[in-house]
Amino acid sequence: MAIEGREQKSNRPIRYGMVGGGQGAFIGAVHRIAARLDGEFELAAGALSSDPERAKVSGAELGLDPERCYDSFEEMAKAEAARPDGIEAVSIVTPNHVHFPAAKAFLEAGIHVICDKPLTSNLADAKQLADLVKSSGKLLVLTHNYTGYPMVRHARQMVAEGLLGTIRVVQAEYPQDWLTEPVSNKQADWRTDPARSGAGGALGDIGTHAYNLARFVTGLELDSLAADLTAFVDGRQLDDNAHVMLRFRGGAKGMLWASQVAPGNENGLKLRIYGSKGGLEWEQEQPNHLWFTPFGGEKRLITRGGTGAGASAARLTRVPSGHPEGYLEGFANIYAEAARAIRAVRDGTPIPEDVVFPTVEDGVEGVAFVEACVRSSKDNGAWTKL
Repeated sequence: MAIEGREQKSNRPIRYGMVGGGQGAFIGAVHRIAARLDGEFELAAGALSSDPERAKVSGAELGLDPERCYDSFEEMAKAEAARPDGIEAVSIVTPNHVHFPAAKAFLEAGIHVICDKPLTSNLADAKQLADLVKSSGKLLVLTHNYTGYPMVRHARQMVAEGLLGTIRVVQAEYPQDWLTEPVSNKQADWRTDPARSGAGGALGDIGTHAYNLARFVTGLELDSLAADLTAFVDGRQLDDNAHVMLRFRGGAKGMLWASQVAPGNENGLKLRIYGSKGGLEWEQEQPNHLWFTPFGGEKRLITRGGTGAGASAARLTRVPSGHPEGYLEGFANIYAEAARAIRAVRDGTPIPEDVVFPTVEDGVEGVAFVEACVRSSKDNGAWTKL
């Protein structure tokens, strides 16, 4: 059944490759599902693991041509750029420290990049990628998937239309509990390792999502912050809990809490925005619900696909109202937006104005946010410019 508001596609799928995401990699499977959900992409190549044997086995499991299962992303970028049927885009789903060299290699090879967040593990590398995106003429899409949720898009539309008035207070939080005790597995090990994760632990892993979401919906620009980062688990090298106060340009104030040591919380991303005319509340675990309270009025529930949801939500909606839609579809919406942009660049036409996705500039700001928080926390929570 076609859902009103979604465009029907007839063009051939975009050929893409993947760096990382082999056997045992959760996020790689998520990206592959998202990429094929709308029929916009077809996986054609991969450098799926830093272990050549695992890379080949992983490629075989996915049905890839053995000749296009590469031992390294460097080899893959060079070989695919030389093929007449080479990939047009690459998904980078590795630990953070590989994002920069892999993205650089493919941009230099003339291939669009879709990269998991955060953009890089340090600000200098992030800025270099931003320069390379400009000089290459290629796209870099950052998969902050929560920006692809229909009700997040509707919240953004409401703020832009002035329904909340002047924004005064922004509260973002993202608590989890999976690192409450010492954990050693593939997912935990690299996230708690500064050499692979970068300067932020929970801050870089989930705090960047909360910060990006607050910026995406409100459009506010951060002026300064005061952060208190803590590693509660003995021996842990990176923070597992972050409290951050925020001062936005124009006078709005905010608070951000990110924690992976909060028992009872699975994936508790929440955003609350309060302005001079009303307030909004959204939480990831109930993604199809957006609460709006006009000042002096009754609290109103706006649902995805139901009454009150606007065109910005309808365009990203796949299933009828009342049916759950969330995490995988959020990723898929980012891929669908990327596909429209890639096709426009390929055809030499302007990218449609309604195409929205996190860009390399958002990635640079996310890394700058992490580094500013680290500096502030080391300076006993001193107010620090972004």
